[in-house]
Amino acid sequence: MEQLKQNAVLVGVNLNHQKDFEYSMEELANLAEACDIEVVATLAQNLLKINSSHYIGTGKIEEVRALLEANDGNLVIFNDELSPSQIRNLEADLDCKIIDRTVLILDIFDQRARTREAQLQVEVAHLKYMLPRLVGMRESLGRQGGGVGTKNRGAGETKLELDRRRIEEKITALSRELETLTLHRQTQRKQRKKNDFPVVSLVGYTNAGKSTIMNAMLERFNPEQEKQVLEKDMLFATLETSVRSIPLEDNKTFLLTDTVGFVSKLPHHLIKAFRSTLEEVAEADLLIHVVDYANPEYERMIDITNRTLEDIGIKDIPVIYAYNKADLTEQAIPETLDNRIYLSAKRRIGIDELAGLISRQVFKDYIRCDMLIPYDQGAVVSYLNEHANILDTSYEEEGTRLALECRQSDYGKYEHYVVEPIEIEA
Repeated sequence: MEQLKQNAVLVGVNLNHQKDFEYSMEELANLAEACDIEVVATLAQNLLKINSSHYIGTGKIEEVRALLEANDGNLVIFNDELSPSQIRNLEADLDCKIIDRTVLILDIFDQRARTREAQLQVEVAHLKYMLPRLVGMRESLGRQGGGVGTKNRGAGETKLELDRRRIEEKITALSRELETLTLHRQTQRKQRKKNDFPVVSLVGYTNAGKSTIMNAMLERFNPEQEKQVLEKDMLFATLETSVRSIPLEDNKTFLLTDTVGFVSKLPHHLIKAFRSTLEEVAEADLLIHVVDYANPEYERMIDITNRTLEDIGIKDIPVIYAYNKADLTEQAIPETLDNRIYLSAKRRIGIDELAGLISRQVFKDYIRCDMLIPYDQGAVVSYLNEHANILDTSYEEEGTRLALECRQSDYGKYEHYVVEPIEIEA
């Protein structure tokens, strides 16, 4: 069918005067825009509890219908996840397509998914969401002409025609395939741990600039690395976890990971489906919480990100707050205060300072010492030149004397050559 232009009325319920209600409605409009939907009207209602049959009070149904007619609307988007009966009742009363915030986010994820793992994660989340809602959705297929909630790769109309048993079988098969990819990811993580490199994860609200920071780091410290990550000014540009090696100038190397961004009311099916991807964050040695400092709602975004991290069991990992896009404010950049840094990743201002903050945090266990290595052990000297930070080299009668900083593991391996161990200050 030819895809119709989608003109939507947004509807939200402010339960018990929530402080972040207006912001969540603005965010809903941004999510709609990300799906090429035109928002033609917005309606909000203050309630003490959600109406179990229609989400909003039945009197508001007439107002929504009037807004649809006045603005040539053909879609209503609700700011919370709707129950199957609510979808059925609303579709019957409003005679148009009804979707909720969850479907909107799932649709954006579906459009952005590029790797097989991300595509599987989104499809499993979508099928699990649809399973209890099949009856209402099947009834509404006649009035749908494409667009959000109907034109999803692998989770569209054909899936709605399957019976419950076949959908459950499909979920099982996809989950099995996903498990294989998860095991592969775990093997990669174990291999990286063997290399003894600290892992630093970029986390934060969607579109805060995590991918821009990663690309700026690569450009500065690893320009030969051709694999830059997708960097785009849009919601959920990154769904795949990317891992890149960042070799600093003093022979210290850490791994930087870029992960999916967060948003308020992130669907629980989606969090569950992406859990294997988010395990990269759970096993990090340090989190860089990237904040869009130019956004007036940045404190709320910090809050939502911290709550989401808690929900997926990520806690007790040291955090550096990177206040990005600070060049768009009156804040001086670059500026570092304790575990906070103000920078502009796009303009490449503050990248060295951020690397310094990371280095001081993840390389605390480095040991400063002097080693005297016999001349017949040239391979050891070569190894340390490549893997340690050599501060001074001199040649003595017994062998090569190196003043250096090295990892504790290397210190343990070559401790018998040490002449003056001094623990480096943090």
